[in-house]
Amino acid sequence: MKATEAKLLQILHAVQQFIIPIYQRTYSWTRQECEQLWADILRTGASEAIGVHFIGSVVHIDEGLGNLAVQAPKLVIDGQQRLTTVTLLLSALADVLSALPEEQQEPFDGFSPAKIRQYYLTNPLEKGDRRFKLLLSDTDRTTLNALVEAGGAPLPPEPSIRITDNHAFFLEQLRKPATDLSVVCRGISKLLVVDVALSRDQDNPQLIFESMNSTGRELSQADLIRNFVLMGQPPELQERLYGHHWRPMELAFGQEAYGGSEFSAFMRDFLTLKTGEVPRLDLVYDTFKAYARRPEVELAGIEALLAELHTIALRYARIVLGQEPDPELQQAFHDLRELKVNVVNPLLLELYGDVDAGLIDRAELLEALRLLEAYVFRRAVCAIPSNSQQKTFATFSRALRKEPSHVLPSFKAHLLSLPSYRRFPSDGEFRRDIQERNLYKFNKSCSYWLRRLENHQRKEPIAVANYTIEHILPQNPELPAAWRQALGENWKALQEEWLHRLGNLTLTGYNPELSDRPFHEKRDHQGGFAHSPLVLNQGIGQLQLWGVEEIRQRGGCLAELALQVWPAPALSQEQLDLYWGSAKVTNAFYSLADHPQLANTQIRVVFDALDHSIRSLDPNVYQDVRKLYIAYKCETNFVDIIPQVRRLLLALNMPYAELDDPNGLARNVAGLRRWGNGEVELGVAMLEEVPYAVGLIRQSLERQLSGSSSEDLAE
Repeated sequence: MKATEAKLLQILHAVQQFIIPIYQRTYSWTRQECEQLWADILRTGASEAIGVHFIGSVVHIDEGLGNLAVQAPKLVIDGQQRLTTVTLLLSALADVLSALPEEQQEPFDGFSPAKIRQYYLTNPLEKGDRRFKLLLSDTDRTTLNALVEAGGAPLPPEPSIRITDNHAFFLEQLRKPATDLSVVCRGISKLLVVDVALSRDQDNPQLIFESMNSTGRELSQADLIRNFVLMGQPPELQERLYGHHWRPMELAFGQEAYGGSEFSAFMRDFLTLKTGEVPRLDLVYDTFKAYARRPEVELAGIEALLAELHTIALRYARIVLGQEPDPELQQAFHDLRELKVNVVNPLLLELYGDVDAGLIDRAELLEALRLLEAYVFRRAVCAIPSNSQQKTFATFSRALRKEPSHVLPSFKAHLLSLPSYRRFPSDGEFRRDIQERNLYKFNKSCSYWLRRLENHQRKEPIAVANYTIEHILPQNPELPAAWRQALGENWKALQEEWLHRLGNLTLTGYNPELSDRPFHEKRDHQGGFAHSPLVLNQGIGQLQLWGVEEIRQRGGCLAELALQVWPAPALSQEQLDLYWGSAKVTNAFYSLADHPQLANTQIRVVFDALDHSIRSLDPNVYQDVRKLYIAYKCETNFVDIIPQVRRLLLALNMPYAELDDPNGLARNVAGLRRWGNGEVELGVAMLEEVPYAVGLIRQSLERQLSGSSSEDLAE
């Protein structure tokens, strides 16, 4: 290695050509970095006290340990961003000076348009690529070459966004009346770099590349991976790997997605798919290196690794970047993206691979996508925390039976087998919660679920973007008199309780016209509910009143429709037995209606109070209705309620010896065969007994959450 300080313009003048190798990232500086460089140049150029301004290093490699006098192309290891940005500034400066009267075209010695182009931008006696002082990689090359040519050449059909944007920024600054071009030229002339020449025989460009943390933009994980797989390969293999695999990935992602964070996100999903573990985004490069060095991957070779990466990247572009050609699959991918559940992508890549492998067809893939959408949406509606989903999806494929005609059934069976906070919410749980949730602010926008309900099984889907969300019972906290009268004396509390529920929300193209009008005017107005073509508004036009009962009834009807839009997996018992083996069903196949004791009004009031109090203990608590009891779980049962004729019998899943029961109301049932789990039993018959019972139940839950839960003692 040989390092020397030098003025940047001296280097550009002395070196015949800098080439950005194909393993380097594309140009990535944004307006922010250009603004900083521009400010530094103006400050430096305006001050006699500032002799030079250091902007970093230019690291390059040659056949042997050379110096700047050697007229041979230099491969740039580090410094591309600075070289490219100064080249863009010089090109813009030459363009601006060319438009001035001839006597004003050299505001500072050595900075005429002709001298700028001949000294720092081009090799005027050469042709083709050899004509240009700086030769960028494929994405940026044609655009930069067109800009630096005198008089300008036509830009390519898809020009480099960063190159054109930053060139335009410098033109804008240079053309401002307040800009002193002599100050700009003087500032550029003071730019200083450290010129670092490497030798292939003595230096390791890979290690130097990884260790360079310049003042420019930090290398992304994708940049590092590209460098890792291409740098150090023989030139012929390097060109083949780039041309056959890496360049097509760049084109598939497009400049914005590839240059942003999307390609790094893809690499994380690729590694999750291959390893079953989700790497941190800032450790994707290290994880990839470890994966590439696995014996089986090294044995297959770098070309096989890149070919697989290329194949999966094209699937990713279809799934995540909207490039799927099949309309139904494209819509299904779009709906999943709208739920903002990126952690499902590795599983989607796996399923798409199963299509390519002939294990499932496109119809089966579509069904799996809709079930995943239902799984995510139902859990969100039921307020089940999503922090477990990343692990769930990362390891999901391990449960799939990779044989034709078995992938989809095993997929469904695994969804149904997920326990506790990873569960697929039952129809009963989803039906109840979708009617009770505040859906107006759900997922930041309720256009998704309204669209899905409205367009279910429509052959000609409507564009929800042409409609706005309408509260049939208005939002105005100061309800007009007609609405107050319709709701009754307790109108304020009823409005707050029912305003944002499923039954009160719909779509309309006449929101301003309907506004806070009385219901009969909303119904009969031109474009009102009686004249609406929307499925969501069917039946509203035939009603005479709109109040709590109407909201409840409509909510119930829409909840039944929601069960069709976001269905649960359906398998026969024979199929469940095949894929579960001896595993038990963890989802609820029963409802509270299967417990006739709850028809007793007195018992039901006590049960409802207990149910509400138990669910309030922790957001992960959920109800699992079984044939002979009602279980409440986080990871597993912590309390079971057995409805009886005159009371509710509670079974607490914890050792009796660990229970703090100051009133001595609980019973030790260790070793006794009965329905329920644990060693503690407690009877509750009256509302007054509920608070004390909840205090005991809390102990069982806290014991489970602390990680010391008992094993289930009963089914």
